[in-house]
Amino acid sequence: MTASNLRVDAERNRERLVSAARAVFAAQGLDVATEEIARQAGVGVATLYRRFPDRADLVAAAFEVKMSAYAEAARAALADPDPWNAFCSYVEQICAMQAGDRGFTTVLTMTFPTAKQFEADRDAAYAAFSTLVDRAKAAGRLRTDFVAEDMPMFLMANAGVLAATSDAAPETWRRMVGYILQACAAESARPLPEPPAPRQMYRAMLRATENQRGHRPPR
Repeated sequence: MTASNLRVDAERNRERLVSAARAVFAAQGLDVATEEIARQAGVGVATLYRRFPDRADLVAAAFEVKMSAYAEAARAALADPDPWNAFCSYVEQICAMQAGDRGFTTVLTMTFPTAKQFEADRDAAYAAFSTLVDRAKAAGRLRTDFVAEDMPMFLMANAGVLAATSDAAPETWRRMVGYILQACAAESARPLPEPPAPRQMYRAMLRATENQRGHRPPR
């Protein structure tokens, strides 16, 4: 086999592994065994480790498209001239992404230092969401005490509803998100307790996703 053929074969195996990982992570979460991903891809475990020696690199590759869509959703929302509709549409879309992919919330709590574009998309999405929040508040539509850390709280609440209802009543999450958005409206706002600090919310979200994955998180 020529060097050119070897490169083509290696790239084909990589594409198979990323595709398999994307499907398996979405259906089962991030703790699926490496052997299962290799089996779904139709390659040996040794091939998987040659292409992705670090499991985090495989996770980042599998979710690269989803993270790009996450950032694009925020950019698209900013193009909406109605600040309140933009905010609501974005929250609904992110919760829908979560409903369609069990691994999505967990990935949002992880960092991938070697995946530069992945991290850039995450940062862009956060910056755009902050702008959406500021615009909706300035328009007098979003309650003034809303903070960016409320979004991870929404995702944790949505994850709980999804886990409890996905088999018997899979569309229940939409109603829960509707209630949340009504509670965000300035005209229906009542005073809220003080929000957690950003670091506290990050740790809480990390703990929640670890619990869903069946691990006891570090104290």
